[in-house]
Amino acid sequence: MYSLLVADDHPLFRDALQTVISGGLAGSQLLEAESLADAMTLIEAHTELDLLLLDLSLPDAEGLEGLTKLRETFPWLPVAIVSAHQERQLVLDAITLGAVGYIPKSTPRERLLAALTQILEGQLYLPPDVMRRPAPRASSSPSVTTTSSTSERLARLTDKQLEVLACMTTGMSNKHIAREMLIAETTVKTHVSAILRKLNATSRVHAIVIAGEEDLSFYRANRTR
Repeated sequence: MYSLLVADDHPLFRDALQTVISGGLAGSQLLEAESLADAMTLIEAHTELDLLLLDLSLPDAEGLEGLTKLRETFPWLPVAIVSAHQERQLVLDAITLGAVGYIPKSTPRERLLAALTQILEGQLYLPPDVMRRPAPRASSSPSVTTTSSTSERLARLTDKQLEVLACMTTGMSNKHIAREMLIAETTVKTHVSAILRKLNATSRVHAIVIAGEEDLSFYRANRTR
């Protein structure tokens, strides 16, 4: 059904991923690469690829360097990160650079399959456990200014909009948010449009990144007082 490529230099993880995909995504194939260079060669030979799963610790590309190069060279190919690193800011940086998802390597098998399915269906996937952690407050002057600006924008949101934004930061689709909040999907779309406008966000991902600068639970708790 799908054609995927994993770029990871750990054979055990590639084997585990093969097992998950063969057992949960019937008819799908998983190509394997041990380095960024190998991955790029395979991408050029397989233009039918649906998704690339990229490790952040490849021998020839450290951190987000590989993601940046892939997005520049193959902008048509969706790239999701699979990594042992789970820092919240790293997740947000990856999404900002164009990743369609971020999957920690510690993700249990069933949740991993659900994450892959969500991404292959065109939705963004973010690790809920990581995204629920409050973002660290920086002490430098430029960051204080940014935080203040973000705080002012978030304060413009209504209770419902804050709730929708909190759902968005976990990677939920509009349909999923509608089920979670027991409201119509058209209502969710209206809230999302208002959120983007009030946050001056250019896209859904941009709104998530903006929200990642603050602890949304702080704003929601203050509204209930």
